[in-house]
Amino acid sequence: MKNIVILISGRGSNMEAIVRALEAERWPARIAAIISNRADAAGLQFAAAHAILTAVVSNQDYPSRAEFDAALQSAIDGFAPDLVVLAGFMRILTAPFVAHYAGRILNIHPSLLPNFPGLATHRQALAAGVAEHGATVHFVTDELDHGPAVLQAKIPVLPGDTEQSLAARVLVQEHLIYPRAVRMFIEGSLASQQKQLRTHAEECRPDHTKKDVA
Repeated sequence: MKNIVILISGRGSNMEAIVRALEAERWPARIAAIISNRADAAGLQFAAAHAILTAVVSNQDYPSRAEFDAALQSAIDGFAPDLVVLAGFMRILTAPFVAHYAGRILNIHPSLLPNFPGLATHRQALAAGVAEHGATVHFVTDELDHGPAVLQAKIPVLPGDTEQSLAARVLVQEHLIYPRAVRMFIEGSLASQQKQLRTHAEECRPDHTKKDVA
């Protein structure tokens, strides 16, 4: 039974999709906790309704990103996670934090990476005049929105599309592919990518100490 910790900052609709898929499909896993950096995140109410443990680690309580990430890491590790899932977690994470979870932290981004990393992806897609847009589930690395892709979903950009209409159609696809990617992780389908990322993280350690990454 693998432990999943999900990080949210707001409603957490992707978190909801993952929880519902896990319950319906009976994965060999459990949502050990849902953690938010905001006490007023609506997703915490959903978690409570599903009897999932919650925690709040507010970034406003810490003077630096490094101190916040250290506190967040301590809270996450208290739930012994096999996988950390970012589901609308609106914080840029430091390199040491990402390295600590190398090969076991996933994110979903609303574009077909490597196209349109960062914010305002739907606006960027419309401005670029692309024929297709979509979403990407990827492993998190210390380069923002550049980790190895796990799954992508594509939709056509339609005449008359706005940022809002495009975002709504992309979100439908996010709710399909994110649970699928998490299940792939749980079932071991992503083991080779995990090992590569963990090996790279170990090689990049400041002391260059090698550890068993099998």
